[in-house]
Amino acid sequence: MTRTDTPGTPDTTGTPDTPGTPDPTDTPGTPGAAETTDAPASPTTGTARTVTDIFQPRNVLLVGMLGIGLAAAGHWTGLLWGLLGALCAGIVPAGYIEWERGRGTWGDRHVVDRTKRAPIFFVILGSIGAGSLVMVLGHAPTGILVAMLALWAMTVILLAVNTVWKISVDAAVASAVVALAAAVHSPWWLLAYTMTVAVCWSRVALGYHSVAQTVAGASLGAATAGAFLFV
Repeated sequence: MTRTDTPGTPDTTGTPDTPGTPDPTDTPGTPGAAETTDAPASPTTGTARTVTDIFQPRNVLLVGMLGIGLAAAGHWTGLLWGLLGALCAGIVPAGYIEWERGRGTWGDRHVVDRTKRAPIFFVILGSIGAGSLVMVLGHAPTGILVAMLALWAMTVILLAVNTVWKISVDAAVASAVVALAAAVHSPWWLLAYTMTVAVCWSRVALGYHSVAQTVAGASLGAATAGAFLFV
């Protein structure tokens, strides 16, 4: 007997040939969950947005590198080296992202499509490398130079991982700065990991990353302090 399909009615007798659902945090061209709706933001989303904006890498590095430079030098001149570190590791890359946004390359600083992130990492590597060279030539305190080189190595790993998986840069930076501060100041600075946890939560809450991606980023950031074992 011939079956007649009613127009407009889907065929439910067969197995649909639909590909697996992609990871929304790792799909080229797919914006984060917070960017896909025009509905008013919930209180949770609003809080997460505030946390991720306040503790973005540029801000964390500015405060953190100043503190690391001060501790490394033991006097106020360390603030100048810390400012150089913050400029090269955080402010210059952030300026580059804003420049690309102005050109329409990316929608916002988060660059949710990981396949478009490589240029950012290369800018960071070049900027930190230049800053490290200035520190070597200027005989900067060992602590701030080691911190810069540790951040450079961390960026290399972030770049490599990002080619296959969207690891969280915000989580990595928030973790690295705390770990480095604890290494040059005091282990009491490890209490600041509450800030790192907040950053990880905000990235997941906004749909930019999965829990695994933030944990991986934070773990990599924590490992940067290992550079001080060789000093």
